[in-house]
Amino acid sequence: MAAQDPAPGDAPLLAQATQPGAVLASAASPDGRTVLQITTDNDGHMLYAVKRAGKAVVEPSRLGFNLTDQYALYRKMRFEGAETKSADSRWEQPWGERRFVTDRHNELLVRFRRDEPGQRRIAVRFRLFDDGVGFRYEFPDQASLKTVNIADELTEFVLPPEGNAWWIPGGEWNRYEQLYQKTPIAAVPTVHTPVTMQLAGGPYVSIHEAALVDYSGYWLKGYGGGRFRTTLAPSSEGPRVTRTAPFNTPWRTIRIADTLPQLVESDLELNLNEPNKLGDVSWFKPAKYVGIWWGMISGKWSWAEGPTHGATTARTRDYIDFAARHGFRGVLVEGWNKGWNGDWFGTGEEFSFTEAVPDFDLRGLAAYAKSKGVHLIGHHETGGNIAVYERQLDAAFAQNAALGIDVTKTGYVADLGGIIAPGDRPGEVRMEYHDGQRQVRHHLDVVKTAAKYKVAVNPHEPVKDTGLRRTYPNWVAREGARGMEYNSWEPFGNPPNHEANLVYTRMLSGPMDFTPGVLSLVGSNGNPLASTLAKQLGLYVTIYSPIQMAADFIENLEAHPRELEFISKVPADWSESHLIAGAIGEYAMFARKDRNSQDWYAGGVNDATARTLNLDFGFLDPGKTYCATIYKDAPDSTYLTEARHKIAYDSRTVRKGDRLDLFLASGGGAAMRLAPGKGC
Repeated sequence: MAAQDPAPGDAPLLAQATQPGAVLASAASPDGRTVLQITTDNDGHMLYAVKRAGKAVVEPSRLGFNLTDQYALYRKMRFEGAETKSADSRWEQPWGERRFVTDRHNELLVRFRRDEPGQRRIAVRFRLFDDGVGFRYEFPDQASLKTVNIADELTEFVLPPEGNAWWIPGGEWNRYEQLYQKTPIAAVPTVHTPVTMQLAGGPYVSIHEAALVDYSGYWLKGYGGGRFRTTLAPSSEGPRVTRTAPFNTPWRTIRIADTLPQLVESDLELNLNEPNKLGDVSWFKPAKYVGIWWGMISGKWSWAEGPTHGATTARTRDYIDFAARHGFRGVLVEGWNKGWNGDWFGTGEEFSFTEAVPDFDLRGLAAYAKSKGVHLIGHHETGGNIAVYERQLDAAFAQNAALGIDVTKTGYVADLGGIIAPGDRPGEVRMEYHDGQRQVRHHLDVVKTAAKYKVAVNPHEPVKDTGLRRTYPNWVAREGARGMEYNSWEPFGNPPNHEANLVYTRMLSGPMDFTPGVLSLVGSNGNPLASTLAKQLGLYVTIYSPIQMAADFIENLEAHPRELEFISKVPADWSESHLIAGAIGEYAMFARKDRNSQDWYAGGVNDATARTLNLDFGFLDPGKTYCATIYKDAPDSTYLTEARHKIAYDSRTVRKGDRLDLFLASGGGAAMRLAPGKGC
């Protein structure tokens, strides 16, 4: 059967091979350094391979699916044809790490079919960028395959086995909230993405996905020897994914970078998402916030009603007053609503998302906040019960909008696989995975409903970030990693290298609500944090989010006036962002330029090994003089003793190309503001 006609503007690739192993189609990145080749083997498996600068990054790897009700689209596949095209454009983010993003890629679309039993077609679309490759499957409209019931996706990534990887296990009870491990590539088990690797003698590689819509998230399953395969999160309904053709899968992504700045600054996943579907979202304001949260995390207050209830009217007024004094836009209040009494973890049956408890005057506090130029931040904890939440979704966001609550934190606290979803009949429920197809649909329904009322969403216990903030810019942040709260629950609950791992792993997927700013460096029962005071400031520049919390008690924040001044001034929206020094799991130093001024900020975090960086100010604008206000570790600072509280202050005049020796203590960090003018 002849290949389908190419789309208008496509250039057909006419050469087709008949021998297994021969190249059927190929394409290269715009710079020519990354090359993709498509082949088949003797059994008719579809294969792709990727080389960079002539060296293998992905060895020939299989593509395809197991279906629950038909023969697999995996073997006996016949090549039908291919087309290519290119794109070169620039688009603007309404908020983000940088204002403008360049999308420059070459595209290859390859079509295959299986002739028996019943002819079925599938296509794979590849896009090659200078910093990586993305590809997705496309199921065309066809009589022989209308409903596609996917048992599992069989996409392989066969990598050279020599090298190291940084990963967290996939499919475990605590979702993504785990510590990153470093092992040889050949020893990686089943892991979440993004997973970061450095090939021996070769580039850095990060495997992830983009545009996860109406599909199951995947875990990357290691088989040893550098061989990996996708495995989709399960569903209660048998097939892990059910879709009606025509449809496209999410993109499978491979960042490829010669240096860590190239890896970290890549916009590969964003470019593989569709453009903004919401239009003008200027109603969302990147900003910083405080909140009634650390008191519950540390055990001083409770979410539940009673004598230690945290979310009282009087306490919230105090936090609003603090926010107004120090320039914080938002106040997050958890435990304001009915449903927190008793055992809500993994049940969520009693939650109301519109009714406040008696000692919390929701409407009065919203009005009081407005009078002070402050906004309440909403909180919708579901306990994993989306059946209860979805019944109230529209009413909850309508109420938020009416009260001026334009950002809402959502939560899904339940063990992995403990999502309580509606069943087929009233009163029935199904148990689903946090990253299964049903929950992926749920998150997008929440985001779309919130957008209707001009409310931004920040989910915790979420599905992983896959760049959908480009398409739905009210999806402003999420958790999806082991956050600050673990520092409260045990001494050094997050080890000193944790944040220096996040930069090169979790943060490659998108913004994280990490909740820095615990200036007391103390959690529950006096537990010390694996951090110096300077590191808490460095987190504001290192861990990107357009909403940044100052998480400590307000009295502890006010006890550190110089640090509080930095937190109140550091932006949450940037025109440029650059990794200027770093090593995976060891340290990371960023420079970012404020989108709304000419100020630059630099900040970084360190692991347990004290070091001195020779910091290069080459990122500064040429011809300008800056006053650098510096917050750094004292010479005897260390996270291991009370010296974690010691901090040194400095100021100096700097220009582009100047250098500075900057000491980072064990578990330490640094931060600085660089304001243009006549110098210090």
